[in-house]
Amino acid sequence: MSSLLSYALPALGSYAMLSIFFLRRPRLLHTPWAPVFLPRLGAHRAGSGELLENTMEAMENSLAQRSDFLELDCQLTRDGVVVVSHDQNLSRQSGVNRDVSSLDFEELPLYKEELEVYFSPGRFAHGSDRHMVSLEDVFQRFPRMPMSVEIKEENEELINKIAGLVRHFDRNEITVWATEKSSVMKKCRAANPEMPFSFTIGRAIWLLLLYYLGLLPFASIPERFFFCFLPTIINRTYFPFSCSGLNQLAAVISKWLIMRRSLIHHLEQRGVQFAKKSGLTIHSSIPLPGGLRRGGELPPSGFKGKLQVKLFETMSPSLPTQVVFWCLNEESDFEVAYGLGASGVMTDYPTALRHYLDNHGGAAQAS
Repeated sequence: MSSLLSYALPALGSYAMLSIFFLRRPRLLHTPWAPVFLPRLGAHRAGSGELLENTMEAMENSLAQRSDFLELDCQLTRDGVVVVSHDQNLSRQSGVNRDVSSLDFEELPLYKEELEVYFSPGRFAHGSDRHMVSLEDVFQRFPRMPMSVEIKEENEELINKIAGLVRHFDRNEITVWATEKSSVMKKCRAANPEMPFSFTIGRAIWLLLLYYLGLLPFASIPERFFFCFLPTIINRTYFPFSCSGLNQLAAVISKWLIMRRSLIHHLEQRGVQFAKKSGLTIHSSIPLPGGLRRGGELPPSGFKGKLQVKLFETMSPSLPTQVVFWCLNEESDFEVAYGLGASGVMTDYPTALRHYLDNHGGAAQAS
């Protein structure tokens, strides 16, 4: 037994040291990649705290606040139109107890005059635009705006139609597959493998398991985005369970598991550093998000040529693997997320997050 321990203990010690070494220096093992856009500010449901969710009016408002990407959910109508809608059943959104799939696009009802903000209970959004929109119309209106498209159910027709629209509008690099289910993600990737994709719940659990076993530095990570809830919002603005006790337990456990700066730093280091400091000039031939400016103005929406641009003051000093926390609507939560080293934040209030970044951007990046 003692002989076995004499071999096992040094081996385990060497393994632990090697794992920690490569956890901090993943680029020695993995070739970095260059993200196409910086997800510093994401508008959840197109900014559903300020205007009615997923409407053109909300999207225009989010762009006015220089959001870097829109987070959208999609459903399929009876006549095969991909519509931007969080819910399949329209009761919450419109008061009509019908599924999107049971109606033609032209039959879809208007949104209610006000909608409660899911991640800010007791607060309501209003707007003059109450129309549901098709994904095709959104792509036409905002051709170079990065978007995350979430698929909630295993609907192959919906998935294939979205994949086709993305190809048609030449958006492969700036449209992200998102879903909670690994079975759905498998179909999404098969439908359009050129689109970047995010972690599913199953893959996120696998990621955490690899991290705590010390195997993460040696594992391949094909996902380009890690959209994760911030544990500190559980039992405050996010209630995953109906039981308060379970929510409290989930908050404690998830905070201990997820809020690890070394984990986020490792994922970020799987990216490529584009710039070392604000004001450094970059030559770019990729579509530019709202945070990048040319002479103080946004480039034309369809621009793809080479162009000298300067980083806006609130830009991250590096272009990281995208770790984005959702759905944060309070300044204290912004501070926690950026303090952990997150790439970005998804919010229902893009104006509030833009104000925070403009006034605290330097401190956020220094964290």
